[in-house]
Amino acid sequence: MMPFKEMAKLDKIIHEPARLSIMSALDACTMAEFLFLQELTGLTKGNLSSHLSKLERAGFLMIDKQFVRRKIPHTTIRITREGKNAISSYWKQLDQIREITKQWEKKNK
Repeated sequence: MMPFKEMAKLDKIIHEPARLSIMSALDACTMAEFLFLQELTGLTKGNLSSHLSKLERAGFLMIDKQFVRRKIPHTTIRITREGKNAISSYWKQLDQIREITKQWEKKNK
């Protein structure tokens, strides 16, 4: 089996580095506030919002935005069951690709 073909099958929504860090963080803690995720990932507010929207459209996250005292936004992000399955599957695929690559390297030395 060629490891390079397997790499092309990785979930492209999760594979992007910023989204991978968001999904990995939420997989570990299930729920986080927007500002915590921003600090954790080092992304700007706009960049984080954009990536969260893509992940939400994919069904991987649920975003709950409320306003404290009608002015201050308080945004909470939760990973969905589908999101947990997707990130778990992603890491399993990477592990398999790593093993296939090791075998391929041994055969081609």
